[in-house]
Parts: sequence; structure tokens; C-alpha cells
Amino acid sequence: MLNRRILRIKAFKAVYSRVENPAMTIKDAEAELARSCEATRDLYLYLLSVAAPLTEEAKSRAEAARSKFNPSAEELNPKLKFIHNGIAPLLEEDPDFSKIIKKKKLSWENDDMFLRHLYESVREKDWFKQYLQAPGSSLQEDAALFARIYEEEFTDNKELEAILEDLSIYWNDELEYALSWCCRTMDALGKGRRWNLPELFMSDMPGSEGKESDKDFVYNLTRAAFRNYDNYAARIAEVTPKWDSNRICATDLALIVCGLAEADTFDNIDYRTTINEFVEISKYYSTPESRGFVNGVLDKLINKK
Repeated sequence: MLNRRILRIKAFKAVYSRVENPAMTIKDAEAELARSCEATRDLYLYLLSVAAPLTEEAKSRAEAARSKFNPSAEELNPKLKFIHNGIAPLLEEDPDFSKIIKKKKLSWENDDMFLRHLYESVREKDWFKQYLQAPGSSLQEDAALFARIYEEEFTDNKELEAILEDLSIYWNDELEYALSWCCRTMDALGKGRRWNLPELFMSDMPGSEGKESDKDFVYNLTRAAFRNYDNYAARIAEVTPKWDSNRICATDLALIVCGLAEADTFDNIDYRTTINEFVEISKYYSTPESRGFVNGVLDKLINKK
């Protein structure tokens, strides 16, 4: 499930914690990595589990409208296509899915307001109305609809972001990645495949036999960064004489340390790939000036090896 880009981000965050807290040990970092990696898959599971409660919200709305004192003809005869979608029961009745959701205590039970707002937003969309109007029904069509909901309703949703922030410190900036996996799952379900819990690391996924272990990659990268942190910090200071080491942005320092650790530890990875990866990460986690700074320092230090 976790690719090299997101694993580099996780290693960077662990090293950033070391920059902020010099007392942090390798053992602490490894424990943090384990929690962080598992949290991404938990977020995917949590988002995937919204299918049943969102369907139930639609059903409750339809029943409430039908029970009004003077319901309209449309309220008396609502279109039930979404209420009868095949995705919600497929997941809810899957023993493996329901078991892991229960085990991890992932629930939308306390988020009825979000579900209400989500359904209100979805039902107003032209693509949802077209789905209701289309003749017949199919699992593939239902799956495509849920993928559309994930893509258009969950991205940049402030209400959802607030919920995720309350539930886990790891979840907010991994939403897009988890959503991409929800969409992949919908595509598979729509093709009639049974749900399976994704392996935690991409190198463990079916079809990846023989590939270098991604788990080893992220743990070895983090260990190298921690073991050589003081040496790397000194090397960085050497090539940045105009900068007081205490004034270098903590995120930039962590990114450069990670880049040096990767270059020293993995001879099979082209150094330009390493530099480009951490420059890309800097765009999301550091200052506007960081891209050039991280690129320049890594280029100087890696080429001096």
C-alpha cells in the first residue's frame, strides 16, 4: 500500500522530530514509524467504511420525507437506486472487512452531522442526479459513484479535515493518498472482485515478488539518518557558511539529512532521484525558498562523496 514517496515522507517526519527533540532515540523513531505506517491504512479503512452509513443517511431521509404531513409526489415515490446500491452491503457483510473495522473501532457513529452535510452536497450534484436517472443498475455503476464521491466530496472538505484531526495526528496530510486507495478499491469491487486488506508496503503486494523490501527501505533510511545525524549536520554547516546552523529551517535540515542518509545507504538509487524526491517533499512541508536550498545543499554534499 505505502509507496516510496510516502515512506520518504514518514522518514522525514521522524527525523524532523529528532531535530526538534535531540533526545529522541532510534528506538523511539522506529516505534513512531510503525504507528505512522499503520495509521495510513487505518485511514483508508475508515474512509472506505463510510459507504454503509452514507447509504443509511439516504434511506432515513427518504423515509422522513415520505412520512411528512403533506408529502409531494416525488417524496412519496423517491428514486431508490442509491439506497439499494450494491457497495454498502458488499462491504458491510464482508466478514473480513467488518471484523477489522470492529477491531480497530472505526466508526462514523458520532459524525451524523458530517454525513448529513455530505449527503446534502452529493444529492445536489448533476452527476448524482444522472446516476439516479440512468436506467437499470450495476455494481460497476455503484462503485463508480462512490469513487466520484471520494474524489469530489472528500477532497478539500474542511469538516472532514476537522474530524480526521480529532481522530489521529497522522491523518490530515495523508487524506489524498488514502482516498486514491479507496478509489482503487471501488474499481476492483465494481469489477466483481472481493475486498482484501491491502498489504502495508507496496513491495509486499501481489505481483511485487522479488522487489526490494519497502519496509527495509524506510527503516534503514531512518536508522542511517539518526546514527549519522551529527555528522550530517556538521557537513551541512560546512557548505552553508552564511547560515547559522540554528537558523536553518528545521524542516530543511530534516530533509537534507534524509537525502544524505539515502544517498549513503542505497547505492542502487540514483542520487538525482534522491535529490528530486526530497526537493518535491520540501514543496509541501517547508518554506517557498526551501526547494532551491535543499536542492543546492544536497547536490553539493552528495557530489562531494
